[in-house]
Amino acid sequence: MISLLSGDRPRSAVLSALILAILVGLAAAPFVFPGAQALNTAAKICVFVILVASYDLLIGYAGIVSFAHTMFYGIGGYGVGLALYSWGATWASVFGGLALALGLGIVLALAIGLFSLRVRAIFFAMITLAVASAFAILASQLSGFTGGEDGRSFRVPPELRPAFKLFEEPVLGLDITGKVLTYYILFGSALVLFLLALRVVNSPFGSVLKAIRENDFRTEALGYRTVVFRTKVNCLAAAMAVTAGGLNALWLRYTGPDTTLSFAIMLDILLMVVIGGMGTLYGAVIGATLFIVAQNYLQKLMAVGAAATEGIPLLPHLIHPDRWLLWLGILFVASVYFFPTGIVGRFRKAGQG
Repeated sequence: MISLLSGDRPRSAVLSALILAILVGLAAAPFVFPGAQALNTAAKICVFVILVASYDLLIGYAGIVSFAHTMFYGIGGYGVGLALYSWGATWASVFGGLALALGLGIVLALAIGLFSLRVRAIFFAMITLAVASAFAILASQLSGFTGGEDGRSFRVPPELRPAFKLFEEPVLGLDITGKVLTYYILFGSALVLFLLALRVVNSPFGSVLKAIRENDFRTEALGYRTVVFRTKVNCLAAAMAVTAGGLNALWLRYTGPDTTLSFAIMLDILLMVVIGGMGTLYGAVIGATLFIVAQNYLQKLMAVGAAATEGIPLLPHLIHPDRWLLWLGILFVASVYFFPTGIVGRFRKAGQG
C-alpha cells in the first residue's frame, strides 16, 4: 500500500520490521493487550503519530520551526468537545465541530503563514509562541464557554460508549464495545493521514519543500514562491493537528488546556521528532511509539528493577520509580548521541550501506 501511494518504502530490513511490528501491534491492540492502560497507550500513539508526522512536515521537510502546533491541536479538541457539549451527543455534532475547527485552524495557519513566514526562522518561532500562548490564555479566561482550567466533559454518540456492543457475541474473545470502535476510528484515521502525508512529501510539492529547506534563496531564484509553499504546508500541518485534537477529545470524552494546549505537549512532540529523525515520516511512527511506551511503562519497569536489586547498595535508589523522568532524559540524550539523524536515519544509512 505504501509503495502504491508514494513509492517511499522503508530502506532497510530493520526499519521495515519495526514499522510492520508497530502497525500490527496497533491494529491488534484491543485483542492482544488487555486492560485499559494498554488500550489508552495505543490510542495515544495513534493520535501522536498524526501530530508528530504533521509537525515533521514543517520542521523536517520545510525547515519551519513553529511553537503553535499545540494551538491547532487544541482547536481540534475544543471544536469537537464543545460541539458535543453544547449541541448534544450526535454524529452531526462531531462532524460539525470538527469542520468548524478545521476552518478556524486553516484560516489561522494561513494568516500566520502569509504575515509571518517572510521573516527569519527565529522570529517566526517567537511569533508562533506568542500566538499559541495568547490562545491558551484566551481558552482559560473564557470559562463560561470553554470551562476554563477545568475544561469540559461531554457525552459521545451512543455507538461510541462503553455500554454499546456491535455484536452480541465476543469476537476472538473480545466484546466489540463502543470504546473499541472509537479506538479503531483513531487507528484508521492515523493510518489514512500518515499515508496522505507520505504521499505529499514524495510528490513534486514535497520536492519543492525539501529544496526550500536546503536553500530557500536558490529555490526562490528558480521561480518558486517560497512563501506560498511554506504557507500551504503550514495549513496542511495545521489541518492534521486539528484532526488529531478532535480524535483525542473523542477518545478522552474531555477537552481542556492540560490535554491539548500545554507547552509540555509541544516539548513532547519535539522530542519524538528528534528521536525518530527529522525529515522522515517513518520517524514520527517510531519516535511516538518509543516515547509514549516509555512514558507509560518505564516507571513500572523501574519499580520491578528496584525491588529486584533491593540488596545492592545505591542501585535501588538510583532506579527508583520517582526518577523515571531522569532516565527518560538519559535515554533521549543517548539516542541523540548514537543516532544524530534519528533512529530512522541510522537504519536508512545501514540499509544503503
